[in-house]
Amino acid sequence: MHQKKWQFWIDRGGTFTDIVAQSPNGALVVKKLLSENPEQYEDAAVEGIRTILNLEVNQPIPSHEIECIKMGTTVATNALLERKGEKTALVVTQGFKDALRIGYQNRPRLFDRQIILPELLYSAVIEAKERVDVKGNQITPLDALSLKSELYELFNKGITSLAIVFMHGYRYPDHEAQAAKIAKDIGFNQISVSHEVAPLIKFVSRGDTTLVDAYLSPILNRYVNQLAKQLPGVKIFFMQSSGGLVSANHFRGKDAILSGPAGGIVGMSKTAVLAGEDEVIGFDMGGTSTDVSHYAGQLEREFETLVAGVRVRAPMMSIHTVAAGGGSILSFDGARLRVGPQSAGAVPGPACYRRGGPLTITDANLYLGKIQSDWFPKVFGPNGDEPLSLEIVKTKFEALRSSHTGHNLSCEQIAEGFINIAVEQMANAIKKISIARGYNAASYTLQCFGGAGGQHACLVADALSMKKVMIHPLAGVLSAYGMGLADQSLIKEKTIELNFEIDHLQTLETIFSELADQASHELLSEHSGSKSQIFKRLHLKYAGSDTTLIIDSDPTRPLCDQIEDLQDRFNDSYQKRFAFLMPDKPLIIASVSVELALMSPVPKEPFTPINEYTPYTVQNYIDVYSRGQWRKTAIAHRQELSPGHTINGPAVITQDGSTTMVEPGWQAQISELGHLVLIRQNHVRQESNSDESHEEDNSGDQIPSDPMMLEVFNNLFMNIAEQMGLQLQNTAHSVNIKERLDFSCAIFDSAGQLIANAPHMPVHLGSMSDSVQAVIRTHQTSMKPG
Repeated sequence: MHQKKWQFWIDRGGTFTDIVAQSPNGALVVKKLLSENPEQYEDAAVEGIRTILNLEVNQPIPSHEIECIKMGTTVATNALLERKGEKTALVVTQGFKDALRIGYQNRPRLFDRQIILPELLYSAVIEAKERVDVKGNQITPLDALSLKSELYELFNKGITSLAIVFMHGYRYPDHEAQAAKIAKDIGFNQISVSHEVAPLIKFVSRGDTTLVDAYLSPILNRYVNQLAKQLPGVKIFFMQSSGGLVSANHFRGKDAILSGPAGGIVGMSKTAVLAGEDEVIGFDMGGTSTDVSHYAGQLEREFETLVAGVRVRAPMMSIHTVAAGGGSILSFDGARLRVGPQSAGAVPGPACYRRGGPLTITDANLYLGKIQSDWFPKVFGPNGDEPLSLEIVKTKFEALRSSHTGHNLSCEQIAEGFINIAVEQMANAIKKISIARGYNAASYTLQCFGGAGGQHACLVADALSMKKVMIHPLAGVLSAYGMGLADQSLIKEKTIELNFEIDHLQTLETIFSELADQASHELLSEHSGSKSQIFKRLHLKYAGSDTTLIIDSDPTRPLCDQIEDLQDRFNDSYQKRFAFLMPDKPLIIASVSVELALMSPVPKEPFTPINEYTPYTVQNYIDVYSRGQWRKTAIAHRQELSPGHTINGPAVITQDGSTTMVEPGWQAQISELGHLVLIRQNHVRQESNSDESHEEDNSGDQIPSDPMMLEVFNNLFMNIAEQMGLQLQNTAHSVNIKERLDFSCAIFDSAGQLIANAPHMPVHLGSMSDSVQAVIRTHQTSMKPG
């Protein structure tokens, strides 16, 4: 039985806003809009709803026809990245005024010699006269009169958002609660206290999380109120960073940072299970960035993350993001091709959008024929009614080539070079969430989604020796589709710091019950009778280590009966991650968490049995530049393909919301569920653009090295060094090594460039490939002593 009203599932991204609407009869309607288009509309989400409902310009939205809206948004993310949150004050224990500025003194970028600290989130600090020791004994009572006076002074200056973080407040919250009451009586609009926001040990990360919540929540509240004003009476749910939905009135700043990408991970995991895929790597390439994730039976989460220079202790999907999206800006300085990290965004967007934008990855794909203007929606230009402009792109690539003629590269070679660099960046990102964690990416299926993902899926899979790619029919809007598939959920956590012993497990049972009751009170109060599921997790680590692994317990069995199972699961996970165990070290229960979820029904996907696969009869061909040459390439619309059809690469398959490039050596198949499945038949070698780049010309002058390979190998070697640093950080006991990681790697300079063990040390180039030799020679020539 279908619901009798509309549902709207929305992902508001940095470049595009994707909308999947479920009509009263269960049919799905898809809409994609630019997130920012001020000449045409004020808010992309509302405009998409209006368009799908076929409303006139001034016609009010019929709220009675809408059951609910489920949404992920980048509003909080962008405010944090751009430091455009609410003006916020910080209240801390006396003597800890600069604790959050000092932080942990770690080096987020290992090879930067000049550390540029991120801008602080708070505008003012108050040191409250109070102190409680680690056992809860009151050393200094809270001086309420002094605090009230200082808070009044701040309030009169226009600061209305407050973050309160006291020493040991996560365990002994009385002083924080008193300070919050004083602030509330004065009239502060937003008051975030650490024992509610992040009741976990570690003053700095707990303080950062509370500060983020106070800094972002007012921005979110304004956006929520803006939506509610235009959609009166409609239930609105927002996606949290943890992958669960929450009602708008419970949506907090600390839980909103990965709101949009989390929907994609939910969509990826649930559609993968329906397709019978147990192990998938998520590859979500949008306009601004690429998000990669790992799924092997359960969603992976991290409970402490560094985002935009701020440590956030809140459950988040384990997502690694790299600044390589369809809108990543391309540049060439005469020596190296660069991709990103800057993005053209929605305004002005890529050059082909006809709004004066720079060259981007999207433009490179258009130039090479992997995107076809005639098969793309006409939604560009000042009036939003023109096609992509290949002419503008050709002019800009020719200008780029003409300004650096010494390399004798064609525009096609330059464009493909940019794409290869982006592919290496994305492949390296996948290595960080797979190989670096003990998973063999080659045995996984690459599940590709996002508007730009299909254009690069085969190339990324080739770079990782993966043999299979899966692309859902709604891959171009899978993050929005994931909003509709997601469960409503809430996660509660608590610091424990107890030895993993049977005597302490009874204590855990009590704590689990308390956390479950808290979650039930908040989540089930509005949904009595809903089908729910509970998950109880232990965060375990070795004594002396700071790296915790999350181990699920069986909620139907007493913990005392599971002690051996939990120990074995920890050992298996630790062995896979770090390749060794420390059996002489006792296990510590660092913290515990409880997740309560209201299960959301997953729509059934149409199934068509396949007796045998048959080649699709191609009607149209185009020219596409792939792997170093122009190739006759089949082109088809996905709607023309039926389950059982196959197309051999090279081929371009277009659909609403995305385009898929089937590279040479790959075959596209349409599965029983209508999924586009790419299978690697054989590996096709990339033709080199400059095989002789390392040789000398007749005059004795060295020909400039290949600018594309220079950047590719820079990224490869940098990735190796970063993985070494990550492994050392995860396994180190020394605080100096773990937090500072202030070591050097001999083959890199401060910008992460390969210097081959310094120019004054012998380097045997003969055993290295031509491209590596070219890179090393270039850097040896340019390196200065010291």
